[in-house]
Amino acid sequence: QVQVVESGGGLVQPGGSLRLSCAASGSIFSINAMGWYRQAPGKQRELVAAIISGGSTNYGDSVKGRFTISRDSAKNTVYLQMSSLKPTDTAVYYCHVNYEKGLGYWGQGTQVTVSS
Repeated sequence: QVQVVESGGGLVQPGGSLRLSCAASGSIFSINAMGWYRQAPGKQRELVAAIISGGSTNYGDSVKGRFTISRDSAKNTVYLQMSSLKPTDTAVYYCHVNYEKGLGYWGQGTQVTVSS
């Protein structure tokens, strides 16, 4: 059974930093890509950042220069370092894992709230 487990969300003041982690387990297939998405109330889920197996990364326009995605392939874990956080970054952050054979799985989400 595939599990995708996020951690690291919480409340942070504007301008602060937070690091999210996401660990995937339970699949016999290789991981092609891992990524972070977010969904704020009343809005569609949007891409925050993604990293593919070769190490290439992709970021949403609103987080470029502030967020950094990285991956520990040995642990099937992806990290999202978030800096210079803004209230508009407030959302539920979801991890997505894309395995070979076109299989994709979502985590349960972790809340990030940026507020003074």
